[in-house]
Amino acid sequence: MADVRLKIAPPWVTYVNQTIALFSEDSDVDVNYDNAARALTLRVSNDRKASAIARLLPCVKEYGNEALTVTVVPPNGGDLTDYEWHNNKELFDTAFENNPVYCTAVRIDTIFSNDITYVVFKNKVVQFFNDNLNDLHGNVSTLYQEIAHDVFDMASLNGVMFCTDIEAKVGMPLGEWP
Repeated sequence: MADVRLKIAPPWVTYVNQTIALFSEDSDVDVNYDNAARALTLRVSNDRKASAIARLLPCVKEYGNEALTVTVVPPNGGDLTDYEWHNNKELFDTAFENNPVYCTAVRIDTIFSNDITYVVFKNKVVQFFNDNLNDLHGNVSTLYQEIAHDVFDMASLNGVMFCTDIEAKVGMPLGEWP
């Protein structure tokens, strides 16, 4: 008989699992979670990268009466340096430098007030255990673009679109866009 699990992960655990999936392959980032304290800590070995990641993540994620604190710790263990980011492309290129799940960010100037930045992630299905009752194994299967949309503080990211890289055999329509 199959192992039947009748629990559901609380939403802050889902957020932690998503954050781990996004940064677990990055050798510059160590993600730790303390369930008792509801605290997620990302220790980053590069000061500029730590600042970029901290800019992208919320300090607190609230779930009704529960809250998850998110802390980014720079290499010196002290305060984060407050870097100025000229655009979202620079911000994401820095936050995901040397992270194999990230492909690139493409900034497109528009005639509107905001530019558009496409943040492109690896073309790979991501799976993690999350007490998912819709899956025989309790896993969530998704894409990095979906995780990024859920994990990052979207209210502060005007004009950012997350997407997945194309397969090598697929081309752009007429080779003209973007």
